[in-house]
Amino acid sequence: MTAIKHALQRDIFTPNDERLLSIVNVCKAGKKKKNCFLCATVTTERPVQVKVVKVKKSDKGDFYKRQIAWALRDLAVVDAKDAIKENPEFDLHFEKVYKWVASSTAEKNAFISCIWKLNQRYLRKKIDFVNVSSQLLEESVPSGENQSVAGGDEEAVDEYQELNAREEQDIEIMMEGCECAISNAEAFAEKLSRELQVLDGANIQSIMASEKQVNTLMQLLDEALTEVDQIELKLSSYEEMLQSVKEQMDQISESNHLIHLSNTNNVKLLSEIEFLVNHMDLAKGHIKALQEGDLVSSRGIEACTNAADALLQCMNVALRPGHDMLLAVKQQQQRFSDLREHFARRLASHLNNVFVQQGHDQSSTLAQHSVELTLPNHHPFHRDLLRYAKLMEWLKSTDYGKYEGLTKNYMDYLSRLYEREIKDFFEVAKMKMTGTSKESKKFGLHGSSGKLTGSTSSLNKLSVQSSGSRRSQSSSLLDMGNMSASDLDVADRTKFDKIFEQVLSELEPLCLAEQDFISKFFKLQQHQNMSASMTEAEDLDGGSLLRQHSSGTLLPVSSEKDMIRQMMIKIFRCIEPELNNLIALGDKVDSFNSLYMLVKMSHHVWTAQNVDPASFLSTTLGNVLVTVKRNFDKCISNQIRQMEEVKISKKSKVGILPFVAEFEEFAGLAESIFKNAERRGDLDKAYTKLIRGVFINVEKVANESQKTPRDVVMMENFHHIFATLSRLKISCLEAEKKEAKQKYTDHLQSYVIYSLGQPLEKLNHFFEGVEARVAQGIREEEVSYQLAFNKQELRKVIKEYPGKEVKKGLDNLYKKVDKHLCEEENLLQVVWHSMQDEFIRQYKHFEGLIARCYPGSGVTMEFTIQDILDYCSSIAQSH
Repeated sequence: MTAIKHALQRDIFTPNDERLLSIVNVCKAGKKKKNCFLCATVTTERPVQVKVVKVKKSDKGDFYKRQIAWALRDLAVVDAKDAIKENPEFDLHFEKVYKWVASSTAEKNAFISCIWKLNQRYLRKKIDFVNVSSQLLEESVPSGENQSVAGGDEEAVDEYQELNAREEQDIEIMMEGCECAISNAEAFAEKLSRELQVLDGANIQSIMASEKQVNTLMQLLDEALTEVDQIELKLSSYEEMLQSVKEQMDQISESNHLIHLSNTNNVKLLSEIEFLVNHMDLAKGHIKALQEGDLVSSRGIEACTNAADALLQCMNVALRPGHDMLLAVKQQQQRFSDLREHFARRLASHLNNVFVQQGHDQSSTLAQHSVELTLPNHHPFHRDLLRYAKLMEWLKSTDYGKYEGLTKNYMDYLSRLYEREIKDFFEVAKMKMTGTSKESKKFGLHGSSGKLTGSTSSLNKLSVQSSGSRRSQSSSLLDMGNMSASDLDVADRTKFDKIFEQVLSELEPLCLAEQDFISKFFKLQQHQNMSASMTEAEDLDGGSLLRQHSSGTLLPVSSEKDMIRQMMIKIFRCIEPELNNLIALGDKVDSFNSLYMLVKMSHHVWTAQNVDPASFLSTTLGNVLVTVKRNFDKCISNQIRQMEEVKISKKSKVGILPFVAEFEEFAGLAESIFKNAERRGDLDKAYTKLIRGVFINVEKVANESQKTPRDVVMMENFHHIFATLSRLKISCLEAEKKEAKQKYTDHLQSYVIYSLGQPLEKLNHFFEGVEARVAQGIREEEVSYQLAFNKQELRKVIKEYPGKEVKKGLDNLYKKVDKHLCEEENLLQVVWHSMQDEFIRQYKHFEGLIARCYPGSGVTMEFTIQDILDYCSSIAQSH
């Protein structure tokens, strides 16, 4: 072990200016044995640092390396495991516990002893040595002897002591003064011995010379001891005197402590009393206001409000522990509870009376609105009630049962009041819409529901009338009472539009004002993002507000936003059915009114959703909009169905079909109504359905027509459709406009070719034979050699068609076309001009054949192209 110690000192610690004091060979407890060394070291430089260093052999085993070092001041506990029995295990407690097993108990004890000595010498903080034998630990020594003990310890700890720098310097100076110090060590040692003897002799002489002074010092010390004894006697007497004073001061201190304790308790008691008095004392004025305060005047309401707030503060004060056990506190709380109950009952009774009185006062003003399409203004009523808003908030927080009862009573009274007002309002709207009076209600309207009870005539099937007596009929108009469909025109529809707009404009501010009042008066918060996953119960009964889940079970209202909607539903439960009745009436008067209603209702729904997408107004108008949209779709479906049911007359010509004219009327009306409307997409879809129905049914009628040729029916009606779409410029029907133009052009050409036929029939047959011979391979210039097609035969056929006969044939053709075409579309001249062009084309074809097949024969037609133009012009002017 000594060799290892010297090797470690040389290789590891000397280069780091450290001295190795003790070493122990250890391995970690409980693990595979990997031996290492724990070394106790000190630095050679001051201030001295003491460390415990872990050293282990390298993997190759040829040298040692320093693994980890701990400062001794970080060591908290040294646990030797057993102070009696020999045990190689021990623990060192640094920042964590390190468990070691020494190779022998002797090495462990030597290492622990070295640690104890280093702790006693260098560290102020003492290390705890647990389960260590007392023989290993030296007893602590007085401070005056520290130096000698420390020196002895160091000798025991270390075998030699190195020279410090100053000692080395002194020895070098001494050796430089002696020439033989290096070459002859013995002579140098002898010289040093002689000089030491000289110095010892000088010291002895000096000690002997100072004997007299020592005697004098000893005498002075004896005198000092005598003086010390006298001082001790005086101090003892003083101490006896002070002992009685101490007892008296102790008594005074104890008395002062009791006084201070009593004063502290008095201060705390006063603080508690002041707290209770300040927070649980209600002013007499407040008590009087709660018991008999005026709830009518503004000043009285303000006084009652302040008193109620003060009472609420007193009742809600946070009592400290033990306060609730005081009799006075219990009595005061009971008094507050009685005051609250009394005032809540008085307030609820007064507000109920206010609700009833306001309802009667409002009902008395209904007469002035009976002939005007306006709803009564509830602003004065709201303004008077809002004075009680803070009291309602107080009632909500103190007595929710009475608050809920007031809420229910308000809904009951107001729902009846609004029901009368709204029904009378809609009654006026229906009378203005139908042009009836109160006296004539029995013919068309009964009660406030506004339902039609008079007989309504069914739609007459459309028939094709003669061009002279035919007039367009609206297939969507109903006969009602003394009104007929023909009496309803654009002015009537504009009037209906204004009435419907005024109805919505009156309802909207009424609902918004009432909802705002409910929120302020009943202190309910309105939210922009209300959940619509629940459908509210139609009735609110049992004194509690309920809502209905989609599963059908009733659940308590979970938020104030739902309470606002439920109150609005209860109060305005008649709005939606009245609006639906008004819409049904407008639809029966004129189904085209659904266009006006769709635009107006869509606009108001859009406006309401911008304000609050889940409010009562937005939801109600949205539901009504669904009905309006359904009526609009039904109107479109009726139009298509009536197209399919149209019947044509066998005696008169067809002309422009009624549903074609009605589509023009519908499109013109719709374009004026839906200008800049939000629901333009609905109209575009309706256009697509209608125009498809028109196209299909025009072809159907054309195929069934007996008197009027099919091409004429198709040509005239598609020309009318094309003209309508071109005039209205409906962007979604551009494809249909092109299709209508193409159909018109195709059937015009077909009719011209079919009607014109072969006006020069024999000449046509002759040249058809010529073309047949050419087709068989005969050359055109050799056709004249054929017996049946020689020049004489050609002249014979041409002579049969003089100019007079041609003009007569064209005149008959003009009359025939005139009988086919209707006057409304004015296509006669267009058709006649097309026939003229077709006739001239045939004439030029014949002339070309004569020139090619009969060259140089001098054979020509007996009339010219100019003659044809003159004939056609003359015929057109004569008719």
